Amino acid sequence: MISPLAYIDPLAKIGENCEIGPFAYIEGDVIIGNDNVIMAHACLMNGTRMGDGNTVFPGAVIGAIPQDLKFKGEETTAEIGDNNRIRENVTINRGTASKGKTVVGSGNLLMEGMHVAHDCVVGNNCIMGNQTKLAGEVVVDDNAVLSAGVLVHQFCHIGGYVMVQGGCRTTKDIPPYIIAAREPITYCGLNVVGLRRRGFNIDQVNAIHAAYRAIYQSSLNVSQALEQLKDDNAITPEVQYIIDFVASSSRGIIRSENV
Repeated sequence: MISPLAYIDPLAKIGENCEIGPFAYIEGDVIIGNDNVIMAHACLMNGTRMGDGNTVFPGAVIGAIPQDLKFKGEETTAEIGDNNRIRENVTINRGTASKGKTVVGSGNLLMEGMHVAHDCVVGNNCIMGNQTKLAGEVVVDDNAVLSAGVLVHQFCHIGGYVMVQGGCRTTKDIPPYIIAAREPITYCGLNVVGLRRRGFNIDQVNAIHAAYRAIYQSSLNVSQALEQLKDDNAITPEVQYIIDFVASSSRGIIRSENV
């Protein structure tokens, strides 16, 4: 299961039933769990912590030091959950002193050439398209889909269940459940197909739609819209997520196509 042509530092901790291909490179401060497949020419560098059932394709590099000039060699980690598919030439840098770790959850598909920079936090069941790039300290919530070639500015927050059109770039936060598209990037309605595929019922979708009508399609500013939503005694968990996301946004949210 482990090629004699792979380099594995004797200090590395490898779980059971792992497959490691020829010319894979695993440094000493690496811990990986069970049932992982590390293909030829993949690199797991110091600080990598990996769960179970992951597949790492050729040319991927996990745990390399950050591309951040403030990094001074501190001991940090790149933490990967379970059952991820990390495709060819994906790069996941470890953290800096800012947060100490970069985190990728479980069940994600990171497509060819995708980059996760230092101190990012990627949730679960996300899809990141070919050549999509996350700058430092970006947060991506569960079930987000970023198509190919998406560029995300440092410190941005991407909400759950979003669909971001290929080739977009954002310097603002993208709130949950929506489609974000065009240039410059804008709110283009709900990700209805994605919500239905994830099991959202019509009442949940209608509540989300009503919340975004208040935020994006009324005469109210964002603060006023949030206050109006908070006054509703029947706030659903989905609407509460929207309220909390928008209220906590430090960079501001993307604008509507009508603004």
